[in-house]
Amino acid sequence: MVHEQTEGVARGAAWEDPTSEPARVPRILVADDQSEMRTLIRKMLMRRGYEVVEASDGPDLVRVLIEGLTADESRAPDLIITDVRMPGFTGLEVLARLRREQWTTPVILITAFGDAQLHREALRLGATCVLNKPFDMDELRGAVEVALTMTRG
Repeated sequence: MVHEQTEGVARGAAWEDPTSEPARVPRILVADDQSEMRTLIRKMLMRRGYEVVEASDGPDLVRVLIEGLTADESRAPDLIITDVRMPGFTGLEVLARLRREQWTTPVILITAFGDAQLHREALRLGATCVLNKPFDMDELRGAVEVALTMTRG
């Protein structure tokens, strides 16, 4: 698992009150059992100024979520991007567990095996969206922006 944060992220516009708290950089948890896919997504997100945490499979994803909440609620991710097929728990199983526990964190599912039934099930469980691999990074970037807008209310 890799924990990284960007440096030099802009923390607000010039017209803001300098004594106010700077805006928190959105934290995104990326889970995929393929390290190349995690790296590709991480690099794109970090270029956009996001903090990225990685998980290599379903159990690692759950562990990172629990550790983040146990340490400090502000360490919880603002968005989860997860592969559907991973060892341990699938992305759908993790999504179902999150929703059972009343987590409202947006979840973007990515899959190489996306058929209509999987898309319906993912949306029924509360996924923000499902992207089929291979996907265009602009498509993922747009989905991330929409999902983070949803969390900001």
